[in-house]
Amino acid sequence: MKGPAVWLRRNATLAATFAVFALLFLTASFLYHGFFSLRVFASLLADNAFLGIAAVGMTLVIFTGGIDLSVGAVAGFTGILVATLVQSHHVHPLLAWGIALAAGGLLGAAMGLLIAGLRQPAFLITLAGMFLARGAGFWINTDSVGIDHPFYDRMARIQLTLEPRVHLPAAALIFLLVAAAAFVLAHHTRAGRTLLAVGGNEQSALLMGLPVNAAKIGVYTLNGMCAAGAGIVATLYTGSGNPSMGVGMELDAIAIAVIGGAVLTGGRGHMFGTVIGVLIFGTIQSALLFDGRLSPSWTRIVVGALLLGFVLLQRLLVRRAA
Repeated sequence: MKGPAVWLRRNATLAATFAVFALLFLTASFLYHGFFSLRVFASLLADNAFLGIAAVGMTLVIFTGGIDLSVGAVAGFTGILVATLVQSHHVHPLLAWGIALAAGGLLGAAMGLLIAGLRQPAFLITLAGMFLARGAGFWINTDSVGIDHPFYDRMARIQLTLEPRVHLPAAALIFLLVAAAAFVLAHHTRAGRTLLAVGGNEQSALLMGLPVNAAKIGVYTLNGMCAAGAGIVATLYTGSGNPSMGVGMELDAIAIAVIGGAVLTGGRGHMFGTVIGVLIFGTIQSALLFDGRLSPSWTRIVVGALLLGFVLLQRLLVRRAA
């Protein structure tokens, strides 16, 4: 019994996140007929895949004590960039995806250089990045652009069959692969331990000889690529690119990371908790759709209440540890 007790004490926030998800899912299953099914669970992953990829990148940034307000704008920019390249300039989607990922990574690297090299606040630098990316998206095209390409038709047929009539589409599979890679990076590599050390105490990390600046630049670069990946997956999900896509996504990604156990001051968090946070977000949305009587704005209300609760829980755990 000592092992589980120690694990629970060290991962109290993660355990609370899983308990909240289980409580929400079981409550919705009790209230709405047909909610407790593998089909609904698969839809939670499919419908929130692009948000989940953005939340994965945001979690890595939060590990270092940073923040990135540009992820929603970058997703919108890369989505319309891919759609315009494929539909108007007849670029193959794979090449268009590579260009979009490179653009997101370059913007992230530039912001990381300013934050780490010039010691500028992440809030202001990424706010400027948000305006830049959003403006660039509308500069490419002010309207939504549909994508009609055989490659997208083939991608739509890529599915993982869970039951005869239940499938995980390509968007959900990409999200799970990204989350798995981020889990390995964050919790089983030296780079991941460096990110947590930088967020825990940057001065101590410097004294230990850790590459603090390189870690910050690298994590913002990776987050920019995750935001671009979210835009790409959104084009798979909707079959189009839209420059206004992703408005408010950065706030949803931050909320999901915190509900998943990440501490905004850095140094603590778990990638698995972020995945559960995405499922919590999706469960609230799906429950409101099943109910049919409540406004979608209740999603924000419930997420806000959960966010406040987890911030207070984190504060309590930090005080107990102290």
